[in-house]
Amino acid sequence: MLRQTLPKKPVDGMRALAAAHDVERLRLAMAGAGEAAFDWTLADDRIVWDGATDTLASHTDSDKLARGDAFRTWMSANGRDKLGAMLRENSTKDSTFEIEFEAASAMGNVWFEMCGVRISGAEGRAERLTGVLRVVTERKREAQRLTYLATRDELTGHLNRTSLREKLSQTIEAAKAEERNCAYLVASIDRLAMINEAYGFGASDEVIVAVGERLAGSLRGSDIIGRTAGNKLGVILGNCTEREISLVSERLRSVVRSDVIATRAGTVSATITVGAVWLPSAAASSQEAMLRAEEALDRARGAGRDGFAVYAKSPQREMARLRLMGIADEVVAALNDDRLVFAYQPIISAKTRLPVHHECLLRMIRTDGTVATAGQFIPAAEQLGLVRLVDRHALEMTVAQLHAHPKVTLAVNVSGTTAGDPSWLQSFVNYVRANHQVAERMIVELTETAALHAFEESARFISNLREMGCRVAIDDFGAGYTSFRNLQMLRVDAVKIDGSYVKGLESSPDNQIFVRTLVELARNFKLKTVAEWVSSDGEAALLESFGIDYFQGFYFGEPVLEPDWSKA
Repeated sequence: MLRQTLPKKPVDGMRALAAAHDVERLRLAMAGAGEAAFDWTLADDRIVWDGATDTLASHTDSDKLARGDAFRTWMSANGRDKLGAMLRENSTKDSTFEIEFEAASAMGNVWFEMCGVRISGAEGRAERLTGVLRVVTERKREAQRLTYLATRDELTGHLNRTSLREKLSQTIEAAKAEERNCAYLVASIDRLAMINEAYGFGASDEVIVAVGERLAGSLRGSDIIGRTAGNKLGVILGNCTEREISLVSERLRSVVRSDVIATRAGTVSATITVGAVWLPSAAASSQEAMLRAEEALDRARGAGRDGFAVYAKSPQREMARLRLMGIADEVVAALNDDRLVFAYQPIISAKTRLPVHHECLLRMIRTDGTVATAGQFIPAAEQLGLVRLVDRHALEMTVAQLHAHPKVTLAVNVSGTTAGDPSWLQSFVNYVRANHQVAERMIVELTETAALHAFEESARFISNLREMGCRVAIDDFGAGYTSFRNLQMLRVDAVKIDGSYVKGLESSPDNQIFVRTLVELARNFKLKTVAEWVSSDGEAALLESFGIDYFQGFYFGEPVLEPDWSKA
């Protein structure tokens, strides 16, 4: 009875009060989120703002933003174009929209995101826009930073190889369309290994940076520079005659040799050798252009340092190039068809003569069923930039096998090219971290030269792996110029003595002295040693007497695609 006597008017008032509270809560929520709500009626071009209206404070006179024409003027040209295109759409259905635009302020440019609903009239024209505006400057800057990192070489700040190749592809296509010519040059810093030895790796990095700056400073605004490898920088000349190639090359070489480079370790005199290709006549694609510029560079190096050569067609080189391209196509097809597989070779304990782990050696199963060893396709993959995909595939296969066979320990190789790529090394670490359960049964092998070429990156990479439980070995040890002090700084677990010193060891007193010395030094640094290419019981006995820990070679086991443990 009491409910029936209550008047309706107070109830309506309570509902109105609750609705008002809801509106206020919504307004407070939007203010807290930093979002300004807008309601834009196009007939009178008026905008009503609500919520975090201080979002508009970056405008010099935010009161003017109550008018659509002032808001349009504030938007960047790109934002206005997007807004105009959306307003010109003819549709009787309401639709959502999202527009990012840049706007000027006293504190610098600010990025906004405008999203909402386009309300259409009966004739399909936009009558009203309602939605929210939020500041996204930090998000935009972070996206720009990540894009920059993905496209730039970490050391020099110039484009990385992938981005430079994309730019070169665009340049070649534009030259074809406009019937003009362009060129690609690759400049190699001469004798960087000697600078490493004499001054240390920090100095060589400073030389690379300084050479890159000098080259960039001598180019035209339309030209593009990037770093393609450890000691190589690529240059795209967007518009040039054939004669200009040699003139530009001489200018680049001159600006490098003209003055010494000051490093923290002392002054360094540097020169570059340049290989070039005229485009598009000498190459139809960026891949071909880079390959042919490298061919020209090799020819220029043949005449000594500070040289220059332009690619010229040769039947022999053309056959070699086609063979290289054919191998690259084979590798891509094998990756797609899962025909890149492992052959597993045992690593044998010198004391027990039993396998302790296996090295994963890449093999490519061709379409006719024959098997190609890594040496038959990895060099081509490295030259054409495919080796990162191959190495990633190898890592994934290794981890999969370790998961499938909990009692097995496997060693996987990282190629020299990828060992110098910081972003690839980080992706390797991230993948191992995601599969940390198998990390203690993984051994990562780096070649001696690759480990020292990018010393700081290698040290960081090795440290990250060891923290997760991986072991790290230096492969082909003795083939380069590593000092044991460098190995101590890298904190590796083992060294694999290059097989060229083991082959014919019984009849070579010089090699015996060398191997014995390496083993003794390794023992002093608490490093395990593996002897490669062991081919007889006599060699094994001699190596064991020197103190070698492990053997690897055909005498103890050839690489096989299906070892016994994989069948269990």
